[in-house]
Amino acid sequence: MNENVKLQKIMIVTIMIALDVVLSPIFRIEGMAPMSSVMNIIAGVFLGPFYAVLMAVMTGIIRMLVLGIPPLALTGAVFGAFGAGILYKYGRNIYWSMLGEFIGTGLVGSLISFPVMVWYTGQGQNLYWFVYTPRFIGATIIGSFISYFLIVNLLKINSLKKIQRLFIGDSI
Repeated sequence: MNENVKLQKIMIVTIMIALDVVLSPIFRIEGMAPMSSVMNIIAGVFLGPFYAVLMAVMTGIIRMLVLGIPPLALTGAVFGAFGAGILYKYGRNIYWSMLGEFIGTGLVGSLISFPVMVWYTGQGQNLYWFVYTPRFIGATIIGSFISYFLIVNLLKINSLKKIQRLFIGDSI
């Protein structure tokens, strides 16, 4: 891969990280982060699984350090970004990416959040395995609807199709 392509990828992923860091706290419902799901699905469709996960990890770390968000910033996003990217890679359809986000964040991320938060807070009182699941599923459903309408329109822009080909390849 030549240096120009590497630089383009770094710049695009950096812009996606910045958008996720800024938009997630603004468009937030108490206990839910639907914009995180929107960004995961957009990253899954345009950047593929590797860069979607990279974006989610970097965003989570920044949100934890700068905004004081607990480790839910990671557990709630990383699995969804991977699911959105990997299912889009093989299904080549936005619906597959939405399903990947739902499974990754809504189910896997919510269940992994329980032991992480027990470790983080040092107590498990008033927590149970499915405590995060309704909120995470709600956020993924809201985020999936928003991302669907965004991506349908974003894919009409030729420069964004070029970005998608840069990350995912010509087999789209």
